[in-house]
Amino acid sequence: MIKLTLAAALMFGTATMAFADTYNPVPSSDAAMMQQCITYATNKYTGGDAASPIPGQNKSTAFCTCMWNETPDDFKGNLAKFADTAAGAKTNATCEKYSDWQ
Repeated sequence: MIKLTLAAALMFGTATMAFADTYNPVPSSDAAMMQQCITYATNKYTGGDAASPIPGQNKSTAFCTCMWNETPDDFKGNLAKFADTAAGAKTNATCEKYSDWQ
């Protein structure tokens, strides 16, 4: 029973640690992609200008930063539009939690 409790605590701690850290910053070479995502997300959804749990980022910026980090390196499309697709659903869920935009 103690081993099960410790295993559960370790798993919970690992799961919550994922959101305690911030993602890598988006490099200037992808600034246009990032701005496209922020603009699209802010215009399509409400609450994007609200503060996120990430210091210095509103929810749309945190969401798009997460999307940029969670998509493959060779992704060149609109990150926010990708989040709206069936293929992007899992990433969307991750980034909504990260940005606290649900």
